[in-house]
Amino acid sequence: MSDELRELRPGMPIVYGGNKVAHVDEALASAFRPGDQLIVAQETGALLHIPSDVRLIAENAVTAAADAFHAMGSVSDSQITRFYEAFAENLEDDKRFSPIAEANAADVSQARSRGRSTTRLVLSEGMRRDMIEGLRGWADAPGGRGEVTEHLDHEGWSVDLIRAGLGVIGFVFEGRPNVFADATGVLRSGNTVVFRIGSDALGTAVAIMEEALEPALEAAGLPIGAASLVATPSRAAGWAMFNDPRLALAVARGSGKAVSQLGGVARQAGIPVSLHGTGGAWIIAAESAGDEALSLAVFNSLDRKVCNTLNTCCIVASRAEDLVPVFLAALDRAGERRGATSKLHATERAMSHVPDEWRDEAKIVRSEGTVGEPRTEPIGDDALGREWEWEESPEVTLHIVDDVAEAVTLFNEQSPRFAASLISQDDAEHTRFYNTIDSPFIGNGFTRWVDGQYALNRPELGLSNWEYGRLFGRGGVLSGDSAFTIRIRATQQDPDINRWPKAD
Repeated sequence: MSDELRELRPGMPIVYGGNKVAHVDEALASAFRPGDQLIVAQETGALLHIPSDVRLIAENAVTAAADAFHAMGSVSDSQITRFYEAFAENLEDDKRFSPIAEANAADVSQARSRGRSTTRLVLSEGMRRDMIEGLRGWADAPGGRGEVTEHLDHEGWSVDLIRAGLGVIGFVFEGRPNVFADATGVLRSGNTVVFRIGSDALGTAVAIMEEALEPALEAAGLPIGAASLVATPSRAAGWAMFNDPRLALAVARGSGKAVSQLGGVARQAGIPVSLHGTGGAWIIAAESAGDEALSLAVFNSLDRKVCNTLNTCCIVASRAEDLVPVFLAALDRAGERRGATSKLHATERAMSHVPDEWRDEAKIVRSEGTVGEPRTEPIGDDALGREWEWEESPEVTLHIVDDVAEAVTLFNEQSPRFAASLISQDDAEHTRFYNTIDSPFIGNGFTRWVDGQYALNRPELGLSNWEYGRLFGRGGVLSGDSAFTIRIRATQQDPDINRWPKAD
């Protein structure tokens, strides 16, 4: 029998990964109290401290969602439809939305005062409309619960394969308020959800819960815990939630390192994960690429910074002399559209094609404000997968390749294997590109089409890359109706069915 961990001492060795050792530092040792938890990240050796009060908040939220899931079996599809309708109506109601807008304004102000990026935090009128549209999309969507996907007849009995809810979906995401509404899509399939949102948007999330979501649950007669919020700014709440084996699926969205760590915590707890952390799309210009096609693809892929924004552009050497100026002009226009100067990172091979004026110091708009820095900076050939997190100044890497095949190899080796686009007029080349590139999202123009709502008319929980392996049995868009399981039901017509060996 193991004793409960009650204290940590500075320098205490902690074994991880089977044959490695991490050591407790003084800060962790002094912060740890009886009742706290320590999770050891087996991949990195990070020591993750969960205070007991934070653990309790997460545990209570998961309990509420687990209890609600057991009650969802007696909830009708029409009640779930009514929930989405009521949620949309509440967001549409200016009186109800006013406290949400005030909370969001306060969140944005506080984030800016801390030098944090707010491009995804602002709950604009456009985002509000998109949330309402997405919820009404779920109201119109078929539920799928109880659908017989396959029927097999045997002598005297039969078997049905039936769609059913997966369970409690744990969802940790960054401060984009619209994701908060999108994630309730899992209720459509009979699941429940427990949220943890980034501290920058916690006030907005609490207001949405109080003014729109919980009243909608009540109006539809759904259990209140069907959508539960882990209402604490502590990052440790995400670790505690993803360490709870009652979760049927752990979904994380946000920065790459944080998402990777959360995914590791969930996998250690035996929970399947769907991670949506790193992004950054690639555009590859082939020898037959048209000037206008490349220009529009680049320009239209840089309207704002999200996961499907253009991050790396590869141009074949045979066309570099005429296509690099096209690329730079499009990048310039993308910056002008946002009232900012764009930023370029160029490999050694690409730098020879960059004009002198692109190397001067420029005013680049960062989250902390406008800063002076070289407009173009060199980058190594081994850093093409680095994702640029920009605020107003579009930021892109440029590389020159011998051919499309080399660009595909670089994408497969260095990128997060997320989204790729080939600009080419050669159909056979597009076929080879599709067959050889290791990406779930492939196109022939701008990259910003990679979006569940935009492309599939379904609000998404997240977009998966293949960085952590391909996904079994579904595409890269995780949507509410793709979180389900299959139950198998047997029906005997003959009560004397048995498997006792028959006599010869």
